[in-house]
Amino acid sequence: MRRTLMSLPSRLLASARQFSTNSDKIVASVLFERLPVVVPKIDPVVYAFQEFSFRWQQQYSRRYPDEFLNKSNSRAQGEYQMEYVPAPRITEADKANDRKSLNRALDRRLYLLLYGKLHGSSDDKPVWHFPQKVYDTEDTLRKCAETALQSVLGDLSHTYFVGNAPMGHLVVQPAEKAPDHGYKQFFFKSQVIATNKFKIGKCQDFVWVTKDELLEFFPEQAEFFNKMIIS
Repeated sequence: MRRTLMSLPSRLLASARQFSTNSDKIVASVLFERLPVVVPKIDPVVYAFQEFSFRWQQQYSRRYPDEFLNKSNSRAQGEYQMEYVPAPRITEADKANDRKSLNRALDRRLYLLLYGKLHGSSDDKPVWHFPQKVYDTEDTLRKCAETALQSVLGDLSHTYFVGNAPMGHLVVQPAEKAPDHGYKQFFFKSQVIATNKFKIGKCQDFVWVTKDELLEFFPEQAEFFNKMIIS
């Protein structure tokens, strides 16, 4: 009796997959992001507070003798002394507004968007979308998301998936002309690791965009993405 009860859920799951309709379709999408490369600029209010705190602490800080400070300065000067020249925040890709380059918006996060036919869609019209795949025979939804990203990049050697659970869930309602094309979309976060260039394929076009730019591509879901993408 116990063996029969334990095998019941698996049979129900197989039955549900067999008789599922297109409206129950599940799609795994990947929010593939490049983290900031440089420290973001400090907000003027935060900078003013830090400046005030520093000057306030200086009033009560202990002053070191001049002899000690002179010795410290002399130690810093030698044949191994190097001059630090900060790299420019504005790159050539920023000036040219090259959205295919990862070498732009260095103090912001960038997200990958693809232009082409949606995977598993019966509509041949190309649209902007995330790397995604219809959930089929994969063991988990994350495996499905990994397959979706791998099909675009070729391999996952320079990627890192953050966690096993999706970061967001969106129910896409079917259109009036296609009432059976609704689906449930689960988003997984993945990050760029140790590279600044990818060979992206299986799409007509692609862009790396900031959060503000991303919202312009999806005006109808802008509120949802604004809440899901924190930074």
